[in-house]
Amino acid sequence: MLTDLTIAQAAEGLRRRDFSAAELTKAHTGAIGQLNERLNAYITVTADKAEAAAAQADKALAAGDAPTLTGIPLGIKDLFCTEGVKTTAASRILGNFVPPYESTVTANLLKNGAVFLGKTNLDEFAMGSANLTSAFGEVENPWHRTGDASVLVPGGSSGGSAAAVAAHIAMGATGTDTGGSIRQPAAYCGIVGLKPTYGRCSRWGTIAFASSLDQAGPMTRTVEDAAIMLQAMAGHDPKDSTSADLAVPDYRAATTRSLKGLRVGIPAEYRPEGMSAELLAVWQKGIDMLRDAGCEIVDVSLPHTKYGLATYYIIAPAECSSNLARYDGVRFGVRAEGAASLDDLYEKTRHDGFGEEVRRRILVGTYVLSAGYYDAYYLKAQKVRTLIRRDFTSAFEKVDVLLTPTAPTAAFGRDEKPEDPVQMYLNDIFTVPASMAGQPAMSVPVALDSRGLPLGLQLIGRHFDEETLIAAGAALEKAAAFSARPDLRAGAAA
Repeated sequence: MLTDLTIAQAAEGLRRRDFSAAELTKAHTGAIGQLNERLNAYITVTADKAEAAAAQADKALAAGDAPTLTGIPLGIKDLFCTEGVKTTAASRILGNFVPPYESTVTANLLKNGAVFLGKTNLDEFAMGSANLTSAFGEVENPWHRTGDASVLVPGGSSGGSAAAVAAHIAMGATGTDTGGSIRQPAAYCGIVGLKPTYGRCSRWGTIAFASSLDQAGPMTRTVEDAAIMLQAMAGHDPKDSTSADLAVPDYRAATTRSLKGLRVGIPAEYRPEGMSAELLAVWQKGIDMLRDAGCEIVDVSLPHTKYGLATYYIIAPAECSSNLARYDGVRFGVRAEGAASLDDLYEKTRHDGFGEEVRRRILVGTYVLSAGYYDAYYLKAQKVRTLIRRDFTSAFEKVDVLLTPTAPTAAFGRDEKPEDPVQMYLNDIFTVPASMAGQPAMSVPVALDSRGLPLGLQLIGRHFDEETLIAAGAALEKAAAFSARPDLRAGAAA
C-alpha cells in the first residue's frame, strides 16, 4: 500500500514514476476518510487543496527539478498558521481564525514541495500531555494493549500528529515541543519524534505557548524521514529574533555515519525511585545496542534534573500567561456576547474561550509573576534553569550524546487519566530537562512492552549538533529493528 511507504521510499518511487503524487495523496486522503472519525487526529482535512498541490507536484517531478519533499503528504499541527486554512490551536477562542499568512516552518515545507493533508489535533494551545484538552475532541491512540479494547491516549500535546503518522494517514507531520510535546507522543505511538535545538527552526507564525521553550520539529516513522523533514523545516529566519543564523547541515547524510568511538552518557538521575523494571530493561537494551555499534558508555550526572519539572511548571505557565493575554475579545479571537462592561467582556470571553487546563496555567503563571511572588518563584526558577543548562554543558564535556527513557510509562487509558493535574505533569519528567536547557533531543521506538505497547528511548545532544543525534538515532533504530505497527481494524483488540 502507498500509505505504508516511508518518506524516503515515496520520494524515490515518485522519481522512478512508480506512482504519481496524485495517487499518493489520494491514498492518504482516502485513509483519512476511513480512520479520522474514530481517531480524531485531524481537526481540519484539506483534501481538495492537497489534491491540487499533488497535481502541481507531478508537474514539478515531470520537469525533473523537484525538491526532496515534492509530492509527499504531511499533516500540520494546528498550531502553525497556514494561509487561507483555519488555524485553531485546538481552542474555542480561535475556532474561526483563518490566517492571512503562512508560518515560516510551513512555508519552508511548501517551498520544498510538500503536500499538506490538513491540520492535526493537539492539546489546547499545546498545554497537555495526553491530547485530552482539545476543544475539538480527544485524540485516540491507534495502538491497543494486547487483548484489551480500551482507548489509549496518544500523548501530548502533538498527539494528533503522532496518531496520524502511526496510523499511516500522514507520511510525516509537524509537531511543537515545549516540555516534551514531540518526544512523549512519539514514544506513546511508536514513531520517531525530533525536537531540534531551540532556535534551529523559526517560531514565526507558530501560535505561542512559552516563547523561550517552544520549538518546531518533525514526527515520522523513521529517523531518516525525520532528517529529511528537518532539513526542509530548519534555517535562519530574520522575522524571528530567536532564530539561529547558522547553516543547516546535511542531516540525511548523518544517518549512515559510523558511531565508532562515540561517547554515550547515561545520567544517574534518570532512574527515579519506583521506575519499572521493564523500562529499566529496555533502557539497558538500548545501552547494549549502542555499545555493540561501537560506542563508549560513560556514566554522567545531571544533579539539578530533579528540579526540572518544578522549574518548568513555573516558567512555562508564566510565559503562557503573558502570551495568552492578547486573547481578550477585543484584539484576537472570539468575543463573548452580552458583556455589561469592558472588564466583564474580558472575563466572559476568556472563561468561555479557554478550557480548564489553559485557565489553570494562566492563573498559575499570573500568580508567579505577581509583585509579591516574582522573586520567590519566577526569578528563582530562572536561576535553577541556568543550573540545569550548566549540568548539560558539563556532561557534554565528557560525552557526545545522552541516552535516557523518553517517558516513565507506555500509553495509558483515556479513562485512567489522573484526577490530580500534578500527576499528569509527571509524564514529562524525562523530557522537560532538555527543553529547559534548549538541547536537541529525539525519541526512537525500540521495543514493545509486555502488554504490546511501544516504548521509546530518548537521545539528547549538544546544542546545534542534531547530526550526532540523528547518527545515534539511526544506529539505535537499526539495532532495535522496531517494525511493529498498530492493528487498525475496528474492534481488533476486543
